[in-house]
Amino acid sequence: MLEINEIFGPTIQGEGKKIGFPSVFVRFGKCNMSCAGFEVEYETPSGIKKCSCDSFYASDIAFRDEWQKYETAIALIKEVDKFLPGYKVDIVLTGGEPLLYWKNEEFQKFMKHYIKNGHHLTIETNGSIDIELCEDWQKEILFSLSVKLSNSGESLEKRLNTNTLTNIINFTNESYLKFVISSDFLDKAILEIENILSQIPKCDVYLMPLGDTSELIDKNSLSVIELAIKKGFKYSDRLHIRVWNNKRGV
Repeated sequence: MLEINEIFGPTIQGEGKKIGFPSVFVRFGKCNMSCAGFEVEYETPSGIKKCSCDSFYASDIAFRDEWQKYETAIALIKEVDKFLPGYKVDIVLTGGEPLLYWKNEEFQKFMKHYIKNGHHLTIETNGSIDIELCEDWQKEILFSLSVKLSNSGESLEKRLNTNTLTNIINFTNESYLKFVISSDFLDKAILEIENILSQIPKCDVYLMPLGDTSELIDKNSLSVIELAIKKGFKYSDRLHIRVWNNKRGV
């Protein structure tokens, strides 16, 4: 069963290595983390107040009744194809945590279909789940590895899986790391990032400002840019938030 929170596009990728690329997003339901430290306040359908990341409606199973369920890859492909603009785009699998579906045969068929048909395919993941990569076509997947730091509120043991990060970086062609940080977390963030980088193969590293509104992005962006320049990392903005604020489905 593939549980999908939403499908939207065509739009642009707002962050990371393919920022600005025409994209169609497939947001999977479920996550193995709650990330209460990101302090985005929300209320579940039953009225319980919580804090999480800005994708709480996909990560929290309290919203599960709102998700669409697909038994087969073919059924999901038919739905996603309705959003394609008639040219090749980047199919972005996001969440929630899409790697929770990695061992699902239909999930593999879904990804393979778009890669074999000439689309780019990106998986936005926290990189903490054990996966096996063995098929040649899987080398074409771009993993955007948004590894969580302590500001997420998750334990180090839960959020850091160096075996998975190493396997993905070594097996795929252009996968990269992306860290979300705020202006009041810079010193601790760089220590944590450098510790992670010392345990895995070299790859591109992006720093991205924390924030689910354009106001918060503005507040955090300059200091994150300055840190990226100081340490030789790349900077990723969040264009979708600057343009559409926190509006869903764009």
